[in-house]
Amino acid sequence: MAGDAGRTRSEPHEHDEIMGQMFSYIYANLPDYPLNQDHRLPPALAASDGVDRISRLPREVRREIVSRLPVKDAARTAVLSRRWRTIWLSTPLVLIDAHLLPKAQGFPPTAANTPAVTAAVSTIFQAHPGPFSCVHLICSRMTSYRAQLARWLQLLATKGVQDLVLVNRALPREVAVPMPLPSTVFSITTLTRLYLGIWKLPGTADLRGASFPHLRELGILFVEMEPGDVDSLVARSPVLEILNILGCMKGLRLRLVSQTLRCVQICTSILENIAVVKAPCLERLILSEPCNRDRELCTRVRIGDAPKLHTFGYLEPRQVLEIRDTVIMPGIKATATSMLTSVKILSLNVRFGVRNDVKMLPTILRCFPELERLHIMAD
Repeated sequence: MAGDAGRTRSEPHEHDEIMGQMFSYIYANLPDYPLNQDHRLPPALAASDGVDRISRLPREVRREIVSRLPVKDAARTAVLSRRWRTIWLSTPLVLIDAHLLPKAQGFPPTAANTPAVTAAVSTIFQAHPGPFSCVHLICSRMTSYRAQLARWLQLLATKGVQDLVLVNRALPREVAVPMPLPSTVFSITTLTRLYLGIWKLPGTADLRGASFPHLRELGILFVEMEPGDVDSLVARSPVLEILNILGCMKGLRLRLVSQTLRCVQICTSILENIAVVKAPCLERLILSEPCNRDRELCTRVRIGDAPKLHTFGYLEPRQVLEIRDTVIMPGIKATATSMLTSVKILSLNVRFGVRNDVKMLPTILRCFPELERLHIMAD
């Protein structure tokens, strides 16, 4: 009984540790925002001679100053003088909710600070007329604030947000059954960058109305999704250049067809079938830290039409590699259709203690005759 009690007591700590690691992965993969939390409003605008020269700067310069301040300091500029009163409201909003946390909380946040942050975000969204340039919402437990989230997304769509990061700071029990992502997200046609974390994507039927005509970067982090969901989003993003997938644990099946994609990165995921069908601009395909090494599931990687592919990895000999219509097997003779001459940088993850891996190594290398740099990680 004592042993059982000890194990029971350790479970919350283990859950907290796992959640901490997951959110660390998420925060490390989020894009940088155009602010530095250390930037602060100067204590006084007047120079040593008492003349306020900053307030005499042209309006556009003052707007640029305000746009680089954390949102609390940016809003406070309205009380400096008459010349600053309307600057914040006329400057495209940059809102990073981590800047609303108490100083002791730090960044990245170690826990959700839901009531205070949620109330502050709602107030700012209502007060600012738009447009919204950059909005990163990563500190709130959205599961408890569905009505507020729905209102936020309506305002984001109405006020033309361009850069949106939306992470649900969920509890451990909520991660197992993630909250469905409101479909309103897919009506925000002004987006140029979108990162989603800890959600469940709607099915492909609900994604049919999605349209991202300006989206250039898409990040999907620990999001539950069905086969075809990502394919559908890519198809509805005609200028998409960067696709970042992290923490897909259901067996990722990806069929890439895009005229504009330049970089695809898939990390810490269970890989099932990755097919580059037609991607004439694709330069980088990175498959790192796959999670199916200890599972029976075998990854199949197919490279079809990708004439500009320059960097490829981490490829593993245990994976099934198919180049165009040729399955690469030990001893197969390299031909023009089974070689990728565009690849200059290749990364391999090889188990040198496994005979089949070693046998596959020379066969794989013959498929990349123009290599300039080879990285090999040994298990």
